[in-house]
This record gives sequence, C-alpha cells and structure tokens, in this order.
Amino acid sequence: MAPVAIAADTTAAPIFNKQRDGQALEELSDAIDQVNVLKSTLTSQPEKGLYDESEFDKAKDKTTFRQYEDACDRVKNFYKEQHTKQSVAYNLKARHDFHSKTRAEMTVWEAMEKLNTLIDESDPDTSLSQIEHLLQSAEAIRRDGKPRWMQLTGLIHDLGKLLFFFDAQGQWDVVGDTFPVGCAFDERIIYGRESFRDNEDFGHSIYDTKFGIYSPGCGLDQVMLSWGHDEYLYHIAKEQSTLPDEALAMIRYHSFYPWHNAGAYHELMNDHDQEMLRAVKAFNPYDLYSKSDDVPSAEELKPYYLGLIDEFFPNKVVRW
Repeated sequence: MAPVAIAADTTAAPIFNKQRDGQALEELSDAIDQVNVLKSTLTSQPEKGLYDESEFDKAKDKTTFRQYEDACDRVKNFYKEQHTKQSVAYNLKARHDFHSKTRAEMTVWEAMEKLNTLIDESDPDTSLSQIEHLLQSAEAIRRDGKPRWMQLTGLIHDLGKLLFFFDAQGQWDVVGDTFPVGCAFDERIIYGRESFRDNEDFGHSIYDTKFGIYSPGCGLDQVMLSWGHDEYLYHIAKEQSTLPDEALAMIRYHSFYPWHNAGAYHELMNDHDQEMLRAVKAFNPYDLYSKSDDVPSAEELKPYYLGLIDEFFPNKVVRW
C-alpha cells in the first residue's frame, strides 16, 4: 500500500531565537558529553579497499560510546520529543517542503562553516562543533588509506544538519537516530517502543503493524525514514554529486542504528540493500569512534578537501 497524503499543520515555527543560538547549543553540549577522550596520532597509509578493517580505532575503549542509558535528561528529552513528533503525516509534509524550494546556494565548504554554531544535542559522545567532527571523520578515513570518495563522504556526511537553519521546528527533525515511519516502531530503536506511546501513529491500524504501508523485501528505497539531516543530504548528494551508491548509503543510513547495528527492519531489505549494509558498517567506525580524536585544523586541511569536493561535486555551488 502506498502512503496516503495526510493533512498536517503547515504553520512555520521561528527559526532563530535565544534558546536556539550557538551559545545555547554549546551549553547544552556540555551536559551531554559522556565519553572519555582518547588521543591518537596521524599516520600515512597506502590506499586500502572499502571493506578492509579500520585501524584507527583499535586501541579505543568502545564501551564508552553511545551510553544513552546514562545520558543526561536533555538527551533523553530530545528522543522523547523526536519519537512523539516523527509521524507519517509529518514526514509526508517534510518531503513535500523539501521538493518545493531551494533554501540556499553555497559551496560545500561554506556549508561546513555555517554549521560551526550547531552542536547536536542528541549526541552523548561529543561537544565539538560540526566542522570539527566532519574533519575528524574524514581524517580517520584518510589515515586508514580508504578511497577518496569515502574520505569526502566522511567530510560531508552530516552537512544535512543545515536543515536546522532553514526548515527545522527544533532539533528533533534534524538529528538523532533514524527509523522507519509507516510501520511498527521496533523495540531496538533507542529507548524502545514505549518511547513512541505519544506518537499519533502508535496503535494505528495500519502504521503500527509489522509491515505497515510497505511489503516484505520492498527495498529501503521505498521506505520513509524519519526526516532529518540524513534524508535531506542524501537527496542533495544523489542529484548533485557523482558519489557512488555506497557513499549515498553511508549518508542516508549512518544514523539508522536500529538497522545497521541492532538488526531491525531487515525484512524490508532487497538484494541491493544487503551490499549497502556492508558499506554502512564499514563507514560507521569513522563516524562514531573518531569523536575522541585530536581536533584537526580546518585551515591546514582546507586545500586538500577543496580538491576532493571539486572531484565529486561538478558544480561548485550546491543548491540546498
């Protein structure tokens, strides 16, 4: 069954206010920094294959990451709001709004610089600005000698968080772990199925069944994942870059932890998704475990990454 259009409140919320400026977000980030900071050094490596084991994270204590049960109330409250408001109706509206306009035109590097005032309140593992996290991910991939397109994917994978400055109603429709809407909320989503009890789709006669509006093996391309930075950037990169399918999957699914980490929703996958799952799993360590690395210098690294951007984005100015 295809999704049915549902009327939704189109009243736009104010984008900027005192609670949502960079300083307020930085104060929030101090309360959710839950990880031990481990140091590592840069090394040069010959280029390796996509599926070669990651080297940069071997000495890291991975039990200190994604400790959501011990996270502070602000992280827990974020997920409560996200799980309440990410409904089928909202997702249909968000996709309609995405296709209806261009929000800005700027280069990829300019977009990275714009993100410097945003700190993700859903993330218990870092208090760094977004450009610092993006460079950490890209440099970890580069250290391990992975393909150039994967280095660029690490650099841009969170650029969809630009939504915060444009269409967002908060952070709940920009960041956080993603999950399908239109079928039952799985227990393996962070904080479990009960955290969706106030969602309008919880208990719905169709949307809250195992397959909901989908069918077994339909393929994840046919599935609406909760709207946010992953979906937003995926559509932009698909239309305006020459990045391969594996890179697009890394962008779209890197926050889909119930799927690539906990094994949920595999019944919706097709054969193509099986290969993309391998790619996302290969990318995940560089997104997650690079957050404890030394902070890279944006100015020192800028010339190298500008070359990578030009290699895979034919048009310097991207339509956001």
